[in-house]
Amino acid sequence: MAFSSLYLSKSSTTEALWVSDCRIIHGCCIQMPAARIRFQHRSAGVRSKRHTGRLSVRAAGTETDKTKPNAPEVTPSDTRSSAVNQLLGMKGAGKETDKWKIRLQLTKPVTWAPLIWGVLCGAAASGNFHWTIEDVAKSITCMLMAGPFLTGYTQTINDWYDREIDAINEPYRPIPSGAISEPEVITQIWVLLLGGIGLAYTLDVWAGHSFPTIFCLSLGGALLSYIYSAPPLKLKQSGWIGNYALGSSYIALPWWASQALFGTLSWDVVVLTLLYSTAGLGIAIVNDFKSIEGDRAMGLQSLPVAFGIDTAKWICIGSIDLTQLSVAGYLFATGKLYYALALLGLITPQIIFQASAQPFFVLGLLVTALATSH
Repeated sequence: MAFSSLYLSKSSTTEALWVSDCRIIHGCCIQMPAARIRFQHRSAGVRSKRHTGRLSVRAAGTETDKTKPNAPEVTPSDTRSSAVNQLLGMKGAGKETDKWKIRLQLTKPVTWAPLIWGVLCGAAASGNFHWTIEDVAKSITCMLMAGPFLTGYTQTINDWYDREIDAINEPYRPIPSGAISEPEVITQIWVLLLGGIGLAYTLDVWAGHSFPTIFCLSLGGALLSYIYSAPPLKLKQSGWIGNYALGSSYIALPWWASQALFGTLSWDVVVLTLLYSTAGLGIAIVNDFKSIEGDRAMGLQSLPVAFGIDTAKWICIGSIDLTQLSVAGYLFATGKLYYALALLGLITPQIIFQASAQPFFVLGLLVTALATSH
């Protein structure tokens, strides 16, 4: 599904027509590079030897013959939602000088939700979660570990190693704009990493584990985050491997940690969640659409760059829908008929209404978790 937005900017000497393309992919609006059609004309009474105006088409933001990136040079702070976007770490954030708000922006709180949901699914899959004060406190601590600390670490370190790309795509972000210094960023990375690992060890002690399962999962997740963003491996340079790594860290890792916290992490659940992470690959592709220009300039082979926008869109949709159909088939084969039917009931509108698929997908995760608990 796609739509185009159009607006006109006028002055006494220039008219500029901007055309941008925005595609809806599984509930996310992805803004594509814009083109500006500039019409320059001479005012009445000014003599011209051959004509009174000329029509030229330039890339957005291009004022000279030298091509420049299509990203805005300043933060779009004139939008009403810019302050909210800043706090959530979303594109279109307003300019901020408060260091604590900038630090929060780097952690991208909007990305914590999938990890928190993964913790909820793991608790449901364990079959041992009870609505007691202790279990609720454990789950909240696990959510803090997976969301603000370890996801915050992941997002901050990713922004640090992506600062050259962000200078092209989003130059108003905190690091490329200079709103936060290098020592401050490095300090934040270490505080979030050590805090997350410390909470993981605390949860192992709290659960009475003889082997520190959650601690090891947090170390593995932190390592995966590092090699995803940092050279020499920099997994994100490969569209397939990088997006699967990102998908598994959003779906499998928080689920495993929570299930280990409240019960036993079995191999069949490990395999099932790794399969579900293929759907996470499709969700990860959505993030690549906003960075096409920067990825291309820096030589990163994201799937939209490697295959083009339309093909990447169908890879995104297919990986999500086919994965869930496979999981429904697995539930049916293992005798979980009603859960399989419930999952199919969620997949059907997801396939029909691709633009509103995310709520059906996350509910499907919970249905699968409940199925594995019985």
